[in-house]
Amino acid sequence: MNGNEFGRLFRVTTYGESHGDAMGVTISGCPAGVELSVEDVQAELDRRKPGQSMITTSRGEPDAVVVNSGVQDGYTTGTPIGMVVQNKDARSGKYEPYVTAPRPSHGDFTYSAKFGTRNWGGGGRSSARETVNWVAAGAVAKQVLEQSDYDIEVKAHVNQIGDVEAPPVTFEEILEHSEENDVRCGHPETAEKMLERIEQYQEEGDSIGGAIYFEAQGLPRGLGAPRFDSFSARLGQAMMAVPAATAFEFGLGREAREWTGHDRNENWEFDDEDDPRPVGNKHGGVQGGITTGEPVYGEVTLHAPTSIPKKQRTVDWETGEEKEIQVVGRHDPVLPPRGVPVVESMLYVTILDFMLLAGRINPDRLDGRVGAYDTPYHPSSPGNE
Repeated sequence: MNGNEFGRLFRVTTYGESHGDAMGVTISGCPAGVELSVEDVQAELDRRKPGQSMITTSRGEPDAVVVNSGVQDGYTTGTPIGMVVQNKDARSGKYEPYVTAPRPSHGDFTYSAKFGTRNWGGGGRSSARETVNWVAAGAVAKQVLEQSDYDIEVKAHVNQIGDVEAPPVTFEEILEHSEENDVRCGHPETAEKMLERIEQYQEEGDSIGGAIYFEAQGLPRGLGAPRFDSFSARLGQAMMAVPAATAFEFGLGREAREWTGHDRNENWEFDDEDDPRPVGNKHGGVQGGITTGEPVYGEVTLHAPTSIPKKQRTVDWETGEEKEIQVVGRHDPVLPPRGVPVVESMLYVTILDFMLLAGRINPDRLDGRVGAYDTPYHPSSPGNE
């Protein structure tokens, strides 16, 4: 089983470790003719990269992406897209004490138990740094969807940090306000309270968890298939793969347990084109595992970062001793602010994969863009010798 690949037609394969030479991603199945620049990808990576503010890790990574295949003259060619981000500020020495003494609640022991070895610098493959690859892939998927015939729009924001929860906000408010503050919350007043709470835990040498609300508008009806390939099942897989994710919800989510069938059920009416549509969207845009055409929305819960400077207990399986440790290094005190572009990226990737499977987007070339008959083959042209 390949745990390093996601998607069926739009396939994302990643590699790299936190303190290795580089992070990398290969994308297979991107249609030809999509206008794509390094700047398109870099803009999304800049939203995820470390060192953005005082509530993120100070690790100095520029996360500068290099696109080394699959793009020619600013357009995708239909062949695999390769992208690489070099690690510039890795300091593995601080992790040597934990080679055989696992840090509490990390993947140190489980990786070693499964493989008999692991890259221990910065958590290696289990590090959230791996999500730089996901965001790069999401940037490509975003461009495909934006240039298609569908008006699909995706956005997420931090709706809770600890016990500080934002009131419901509209999609437009999220678009307008979520990038205006360090927390990436679409409700400015709550963002200030969240920032105060984060700083409080930072001063105490601790961390705190939170949640990210996401929404996708403009999806057509009919994406997804029974049973194990339902839209919500695949989206759940994508979101639960996010490091530190402990819960995924869509629609009413866990609140549905408090609703009666009569209150939750939504009647049907005809829309402006005389097609049936549900009255309301408590179902979160998915019924029977298939999209209804209404906005898909939900929430991902992320636990508190496990690397904290407070003293904790562990055991050394090599020496047999129990000991006290204090994890030092550069770590985020909270994950949702940098997790927003990660969640958005996995939503973009999931949507595009379903769109290609459903034939909503031509998997070979994006209609109306550069293709084989737009650029005739000339044997004497440079590069064709």
